[in-house]
Amino acid sequence: MKRRTFIGLAGVLAAIVGATVAAQVPTRERPKRRVFALQTVDGKAFGSADLAGKPYLVFFGFTHCPDVCPTALFELTALLKDIGPAADRITPLFISIDPERDTAGLLKLYMTSFDPRIIALRGDAAETKAAADAFSATYKKVPTASDSYTMDHTAGLFLIRADGRLQGMLDMHEPRETQLQKLKLLAAS
Repeated sequence: MKRRTFIGLAGVLAAIVGATVAAQVPTRERPKRRVFALQTVDGKAFGSADLAGKPYLVFFGFTHCPDVCPTALFELTALLKDIGPAADRITPLFISIDPERDTAGLLKLYMTSFDPRIIALRGDAAETKAAADAFSATYKKVPTASDSYTMDHTAGLFLIRADGRLQGMLDMHEPRETQLQKLKLLAAS
């Protein structure tokens, strides 16, 4: 009888250990559905369906941004140039978080300073919120002393692999070699 009890306890212990180990084994991440629908500066519909099976990156910003947005877009322009032909495999997106001021015309003019492969997108307030929510990006209108406003927002670039999984973020404060490696890895996904 003691032997059966021991075998029974050993079986229970093995099941507990097995379940604990199984819970710690990473499973393959399921791609998050990043569904959004916006418009290009030419008024054409553009959304998540246009990116299926393609690696892409997303930067949320606004044209009245005094420093972070233009700096990030200038640096992205240089990075795309530096990785050469691999850059053609990445679809870079700039999504405006300021639908009140960022008209299609203003956004089109603003983007002439950056790499022409960067697709500028805009939408109404609800479309903008849905796009930001799809990437867990944040933004908030902040009043300024001059009866105007600025926008606080997520400043990193979201790197999305061709299979829809988040590869990570590109931070413009990282060493340049790290940024280049991240973009090359994205292009190869």
